[in-house]
Amino acid sequence: MRFLSVVPFVGAALAACNGHDDLCDRKYSDITFVGSHNSAFVGITPVHNQYKSVTEQLDLGVRFLQAQTQDKDGEIEMCHTYCWELDEGPLTQYLQEVADWMGKNPDEVVTMLLTNIDAISVTKFDDAFDSTGLKQYVFHPKKKMALDEWPTLQKLLDDGTRLIVFMDYNMEESKVDYIINEFDYFWETPFGETDSDFPTCEVDRPENGDPSELMGIMNHMLNYDLLGIAVPKQEAADETNSEESIQKQVDLCEGQWGKKPNVVLLDWINIGDAIDMQVSLNGL
Repeated sequence: MRFLSVVPFVGAALAACNGHDDLCDRKYSDITFVGSHNSAFVGITPVHNQYKSVTEQLDLGVRFLQAQTQDKDGEIEMCHTYCWELDEGPLTQYLQEVADWMGKNPDEVVTMLLTNIDAISVTKFDDAFDSTGLKQYVFHPKKKMALDEWPTLQKLLDDGTRLIVFMDYNMEESKVDYIINEFDYFWETPFGETDSDFPTCEVDRPENGDPSELMGIMNHMLNYDLLGIAVPKQEAADETNSEESIQKQVDLCEGQWGKKPNVVLLDWINIGDAIDMQVSLNGL
């Protein structure tokens, strides 16, 4: 099914609403996205997670970008756990790349999930979105929404609010309303998996998260254990990102919770069947 990857979800030149007309009237909460785990960490060493740049990931059809941030001398940097381990530059550089792409692709809805383990002030993130021009695209929820209250992709496009921004911890929506609490809307499976069978679809976060009320993120990244540290298993990317492997865990989740996950989060997203599976999981 690899030939499908050049058709839907690729670009505005082909069709509206993330590359497919059939998605226009579908609620955001009723769509499954393949997501790029640690999307800013591009390279081939054990501390990288992607081979393609953020622009190239978006060009492939990825519409869900997850990224880590850290505080480095008072600035927001794209660092992998620690800035001495891997520093891919300032958040503004990352956001500018996304802003440039979105400016050239007006029929695309993109989601960004940022981590904030260092509890950096959310107003600093706001400044970064503003200075790069990305703030003009953000979605401002008017209230906490139930699953069936999310807008359709067409509504997001019509309103010009086609960038949805989530943060895992330390957001303050009273100060910056468009940086949304991830765990008000999503639950996640465990990460750091070392079993290639991906044998679980249990709720890891948030504590007592209810899959009947939240969208689901299925962490489908394979690692190996190195002295207690989970290291991405690059050599297994083709198998991990295969239709068989992804579908097997999706089926596990659907059997356990009665619905497919909304996000399939992957390393090395250009390898394997990721984009084809995005098409298939949405019934396109």
